[in-house]
Amino acid sequence: MLVTDVLWFVRGGADEVEDARVGVLVPAVAAGPVFTAPPVVLNPDDDTAAPPTEAGLTTALTSLLADHRLGSSVAVSVRDAETGTALLSQNADTPVTPASTTKAVTASGVLLAYGPAYRLTTKVVQGAEPGEIVLIGAGDPTLAFTEKQTYPGSSRLDTLAGAVRTALKDTKVTKVVVDSTLFEGSGVGPGWDSDIISGNYAAPVNALTADGGRVQPVADHRGVRATNPDLFVGQRFAELLGAGDADVERGTAPDSAAPLAELKSPPLSHIVDAMLTESDNVIAESMLRLIAVKRGLPATFAGGTQALKAVLDEAGIDTAGFGLVDGSGLSRNDRLTPNLLTSLLTAAVGNDHPQLRSLLAGLPVASYSGTLADRFDGTSATAGVGLVRAKTGTLSGVSSLAGMTITLDGRILTFAAVANGVPDGGTEAAEAALDQIAATLARCGCR
Repeated sequence: MLVTDVLWFVRGGADEVEDARVGVLVPAVAAGPVFTAPPVVLNPDDDTAAPPTEAGLTTALTSLLADHRLGSSVAVSVRDAETGTALLSQNADTPVTPASTTKAVTASGVLLAYGPAYRLTTKVVQGAEPGEIVLIGAGDPTLAFTEKQTYPGSSRLDTLAGAVRTALKDTKVTKVVVDSTLFEGSGVGPGWDSDIISGNYAAPVNALTADGGRVQPVADHRGVRATNPDLFVGQRFAELLGAGDADVERGTAPDSAAPLAELKSPPLSHIVDAMLTESDNVIAESMLRLIAVKRGLPATFAGGTQALKAVLDEAGIDTAGFGLVDGSGLSRNDRLTPNLLTSLLTAAVGNDHPQLRSLLAGLPVASYSGTLADRFDGTSATAGVGLVRAKTGTLSGVSSLAGMTITLDGRILTFAAVANGVPDGGTEAAEAALDQIAATLARCGCR
């Protein structure tokens, strides 16, 4: 089953010294018995523990599922991760608007299609004329221009530019052609609200994108976005080459073009982590199109969702109720069932699909990381702190949470709760209600 890694941090005012591990600093302490055994901070999973019962969960959750903060349309699925048995279902087979819990499905598809160790390759080749080069996008939106990065550990285009300069020797670059043809179709998803692009929630989907389409690398996961990500990258790349006055235009590489240099992305698992932890829409849409590329389908919204469903079907995931039209969950036309979400999460916890481990690793942790960093702070939800890993989802009128937790008895549960009738202005209240549901699962024996 699931191996739970627990990191124990000790903080103090003592000086620090470097231990045998390069670059690792530990507190310098006097000789003698200073540390005692740390307390248990996370219940170990126990496959032999009895799972909650339907009656127990119904008693514990009925009033919470009727919470007025969630509105009139609430769909919930809870499963025992060891057996896959459905323990609680309320409208669990009803297709609902999932918001960004969609990203857990997209992550599963791309991990199954490519594997977590796969790296994307951004290439530069010789153009058709002397002084012309072609920068070919590979669908890696986490590219960085320099050491200032939106996504830590990104591959850097200044490194690629240095390799190109070396390959060209004394040849001056006069034209940079950007080839973003790996992805096709509209860059704006069906059913997206009109302010998605203008409000910088995403950039138009493009195979040649850096910093998630942001004009500046910023820690804020939104930030101002380029309206033409590929041309923006091309212009910045020309500057990195020392050819800021070069022409930059869209095009394709000539047949049998001579390679000049290439740049490998971080492993796909790292990119998926960034997508899930901060709910990054641009990464999600790139991952969806990459699944289509792998399946030989058009790398469009429609081709991506068709390929995603096919990959999940082949993995034995029950896709009844699958009705996605994008990979990020931004579309109000998206439909998924809570049962599909918990089936996926249960597969990730199990042993049959080790590629999906990265899905669990990328899920935000309650009150600690990503989009859950500032949640689970209410008294009724603190039992879930550190014990709930879950993908969040938010649109106006929609609030969702899908993930896993470990009960007091050590049983792993997967869950998905989706509210589609959240009252106007009630997003934070709905999130607090969902946090309370997940925290109840964590603290409940419910037998």
